[in-house]
Amino acid sequence: MRQRNSARLLVINPSQQVLLFHFQHKGDALDGQSHWATPGGGLEQSESFEAAAIRELYEETGLCVADVGDSIAERRFSMMLPSGETVLSFERYFVVHTDSDRLSREGWTASEVRVMADHKWWSVEDLLTTSETVWPEQLIEMLENALN
Repeated sequence: MRQRNSARLLVINPSQQVLLFHFQHKGDALDGQSHWATPGGGLEQSESFEAAAIRELYEETGLCVADVGDSIAERRFSMMLPSGETVLSFERYFVVHTDSDRLSREGWTASEVRVMADHKWWSVEDLLTTSETVWPEQLIEMLENALN
C-alpha cells in the first residue's frame, strides 16, 4: 500500500475556534460520505511537511504565513481516496493563529471546489456536542493543547 504524506492545520481565530471544512462527496469512490476536517493536503514531490502546510494554508484559506513551527501531532491510518485508491495516510498537524475569520477560495483546485461544501469556525464546546463526523478523532485534545 502506498504511503500518502499530508500536512494538516489547526487554524485558530481570536475567539479560540478552529477552522474546519465540510467535505461532501458526490460522484466519486466516497459518494454520499460527509465529514468535517481541518485544512491541509498531500505533500508534493520533494516538499517538506512544513512547506506543504504553508502552501495548503494559502491555497485553501488565502492566509499567508512564513512559518508553521513544529508539528504538534501525528496520525497514521488506512484511508480511501476519492479516486478509489486505498493508501496509508501519514499526517502531521501544525497550529496557525489568525487575527481574521476572512477566507479566500481563490486557490482551490477543481477537486476542492467539488467536495468542500462549506466551512465553519468550531469551539471546543461545538466539537463536544456535535453529532457530525469530525476528523481527526483527537481534534479536541489537539485544540486544547494548542490553546494552553
